[in-house]
Amino acid sequence: MIELAIFILLGLVILIIFELRARKKSNSEAVQQRSGLTSNSDSGQLAADGGECCGQHLVCERETLLQTNAEIEYFDDEELDALAGINPEDFTKEQHEEIRAVFDTLQEKDVPAWCRSIQLRNIALPQDIREEALLICRERRQKK
Repeated sequence: MIELAIFILLGLVILIIFELRARKKSNSEAVQQRSGLTSNSDSGQLAADGGECCGQHLVCERETLLQTNAEIEYFDDEELDALAGINPEDFTKEQHEEIRAVFDTLQEKDVPAWCRSIQLRNIALPQDIREEALLICRERRQKK
């Protein structure tokens, strides 16, 4: 009788653990989709146990992407705030050029911080600029 109770209790604990992990993953994916900063590739997500960075994000999620205490840092780009919440596919040519002009003036070392700023301001990057920013962030991570 005691063995049965232990077996049932162990089963419930395992079930609760799986449910909590599924909810955490679901919440994380929802935040990433809203931010527009995740890749469409199949390379997997960042390991929840602090594993290696997957390279999908503009800035390594493990280090800085979703810090809740981060303050917005501006890079003389306050005009981009008007693009908050707009889908990048809906940008006009002028809006795209506005983001491109800011991105092209950034120093390489400032790109990760700018990406965090953009995310905190709810501005989604056009695909071409996003890919360039990802490349720069990956290269900087590899140099470390």
